[in-house]
Amino acid sequence: MSLLSAVADFLKPAPPIDRSLRKALDRVADLVDPMLRVAPGFEQRLSGPLQHAQAYCEGLVAGLPGPVDINRKAFANDPLVHALFATADDIVQMLGRSEAVRDFLADAHSGESDHFYAMLAARRQHKTQLGMKQQGEVIRTDVPQTVLYFSGQTLIEPDIELESTLRGLRCKALESLLHTFHAHVKGLRDEREGLRANVSSERAHLAVLRNTSGDRERSVGTRHLKELDARLRQTAESLMPEHLLGALAEYLRSPESALHLSPVSITVDRLGIVSDEGDDGINIHTLNFPELTARDRRLHLAMLVRINRDEALEAVELVRDQQHRFMLI
Repeated sequence: MSLLSAVADFLKPAPPIDRSLRKALDRVADLVDPMLRVAPGFEQRLSGPLQHAQAYCEGLVAGLPGPVDINRKAFANDPLVHALFATADDIVQMLGRSEAVRDFLADAHSGESDHFYAMLAARRQHKTQLGMKQQGEVIRTDVPQTVLYFSGQTLIEPDIELESTLRGLRCKALESLLHTFHAHVKGLRDEREGLRANVSSERAHLAVLRNTSGDRERSVGTRHLKELDARLRQTAESLMPEHLLGALAEYLRSPESALHLSPVSITVDRLGIVSDEGDDGINIHTLNFPELTARDRRLHLAMLVRINRDEALEAVELVRDQQHRFMLI
């Protein structure tokens, strides 16, 4: 390539950003900080990192297992579904109390299929207890046992089309990343306000020391004020739009630390008691599932599920009736 061609390529204007990407960039600014739009090169500097984060979220959602049927039959036959709920009635309670399910069923669109899809999230929990265990022909009592159970079962993005659920989950994954960065920005702003208050207080304190104290105390106060001023300038500079844009671009290039799936494998019996690797039997099963680490840093089992619409309707009506009775009492 000649020098003239290289210069021509360098001076060639960047290709226009397509409408969907521009819309996504606007969403980024809305969720993180509207002032990002005034940063030099906002679209050019953020387009690549944003597309990388979008691709990452797409791969993350594609890694979810399922869809798995969630119903009474699955509770009886599927070891993972059996572990997720204490009883089959708890499936009914989850469906009936889910605001997302109620909103979905209220939409006429939901009647176009006899089932729907969603992501189920639940928190893995453990408790210890003393129980019995057979070793050969000997039955031991008061054996420490670890029991696996799950709490906070939640359904996310219900829809009659699996692809619609997956699309909604990809959007939520990206928004989770952006909310995490927004929380970082808010922390910086809170730090800046705290430093401003400390600087103001230290200046007032130093003014008093000039009239009442010796050189040593004034020197210590002056040094402390300089340190606070330096930290305040550094924090304030990091909140400037151009610096925020650079930090956000770097963050979106490496989203793994803020949002990721981790594989989990646990062997349990039908009662949820965690078993040793060498244990074997018809009631011993190894559960394999991913756990999602997201904005609140807590781990949640995450999987795609399929639910019968009529069963969900019955569950909503049952829970509504229970709540009505409770109100009457």
